[in-house]
Amino acid sequence: MKIVIAPDSFKGSLSAKEVAVQIEKGIKKADTKIESVLVPVADGGEGTMESLVAATDGKIIEQMVKGPLMQPVKAAYGVLGDNQTCVVEMASASGLTLIHPSERNPLLTSTYGTGELIKAALEQGYRNFILAIGGSATNDGGVGMLQALGMKLFDKEHQLIGFGGKELSRITSIDRAQFDPRIMESSFIIASDVQNPFVGPNGASYVFGPQKGATLEMVKELDHSLLRWADIIEKETGIRVHEKSGAGAAGGIGGAFQAFFPSQMRRGIDIVIEYTSLEEKLAGADLVFTGEGQIDYQTASGKTAMGVSELAKKHNIPVIVVAGSVGEGIEELYQYGITSVYSIVNAPMNLKQAISHCREYVTFTVEQIIRTYLAINKN
Repeated sequence: MKIVIAPDSFKGSLSAKEVAVQIEKGIKKADTKIESVLVPVADGGEGTMESLVAATDGKIIEQMVKGPLMQPVKAAYGVLGDNQTCVVEMASASGLTLIHPSERNPLLTSTYGTGELIKAALEQGYRNFILAIGGSATNDGGVGMLQALGMKLFDKEHQLIGFGGKELSRITSIDRAQFDPRIMESSFIIASDVQNPFVGPNGASYVFGPQKGATLEMVKELDHSLLRWADIIEKETGIRVHEKSGAGAAGGIGGAFQAFFPSQMRRGIDIVIEYTSLEEKLAGADLVFTGEGQIDYQTASGKTAMGVSELAKKHNIPVIVVAGSVGEGIEELYQYGITSVYSIVNAPMNLKQAISHCREYVTFTVEQIIRTYLAINKN
């Protein structure tokens, strides 16, 4: 019997690799003879770089950059095994986890550090990029990234603007003379499952601003500022990002990529599936395990569990999902190939308890699933 293990991370507790190891332990507790193939994956958010680097036997290069509040942080980018493709994970430089919850304020946070990571990789000669843009703390329309790469943005008095979402409302003109010319020599694949437009009720500010610390008043201000920025982008480039699908990803950085970079947007999970050769590893498999911290109706928007199950469905392989918590709307997921969903939480407990015991809960839950599976299929 062969089982493929392809989970995402359980955010705040276990990396994708650690989850895969615990699932394997549960399988082996039920039957040591079962063959297991570990393929940790991600959907474009945190863990994407690690997954791609591990799958291709690549390397990780550390780099000091400015964090979301322009504080120094140790970030990193990955180089795949081909030694040509660079993976930049936005969360490493501009991520929500880099600042204390009390400091979250998308009027102030900037994508400058993400631009610094791209610049560092350009200086090392890399020209093929995969940008994983999940998990950001920002809502600055990618302006900080552009500033780090040499673009000058001026206010009505021809003074350079500062950093953060609040500064967008001051922009009146752009000077691209010093914008890094190596960008146009490069290719950028943007890994994101977000299809939201740049502005409006379904745009970056209204949908994602609150989770980054924005109040309703701040959301309104941010959306107005992004609208002004979108108008300037259209005037400068002829590209209208206002309603573009995916432009609202990561606080509008998706729109900046669409307007100023030779780029294409792809579902993060599809990129990871391709580079990890997951489909080839499914050959001869009897069962697939996947999972992530939270499973609910949003999983169907292109999250890891959906992408893995769609692929397994092509090969008629059942898929078991294990999750830290199971929310509403999971019945929608069965049409994509998911066989069943299990929460690892087996008793009333708070989040701190669930996180601290996550390893053992994953292992225990998987062991029980496999024991049941083997009993049903023993003949």
